[in-house]
Amino acid sequence: MKISLEQFDKAFENRIRLQVMSVLVANDSYDFNSLKELLNVTDGNLASHLKALEKESYIIVNKSFIGRKPNTQYSASPAGREAFKKHLQALENLIRQQKQ
Repeated sequence: MKISLEQFDKAFENRIRLQVMSVLVANDSYDFNSLKELLNVTDGNLASHLKALEKESYIIVNKSFIGRKPNTQYSASPAGREAFKKHLQALENLIRQQKQ
C-alpha cells in the first residue's frame, strides 16, 4: 500500500515544533520561559523553532514588559490551528490505513 505524505505539514516534522503547537492549541497562550521549562529545551533551540513557526504564520507573538522584565507570549494563530488540525488528521488517516 502506497502512503501519500502530501497531507503532512513539513513545519510539524520536528518534535519540538509539534510539541509547541500541541501546547499552544491546548492553551490560550504560553510564555517563552514556561515553554522552555515544559519542553526541556535550551533558549536557542526553542527560539529557532518558534521562529520557524512564526515564519509560517502559525503562531502569534506578543512582546510586553512585566515591570522591567520582558515577557514574550505565544499563541496559535487561526492558520496555525487549522494547519495543525489537518496534520493530525493526516496522522490519524495514516494509522487507519495501516490497520486495514
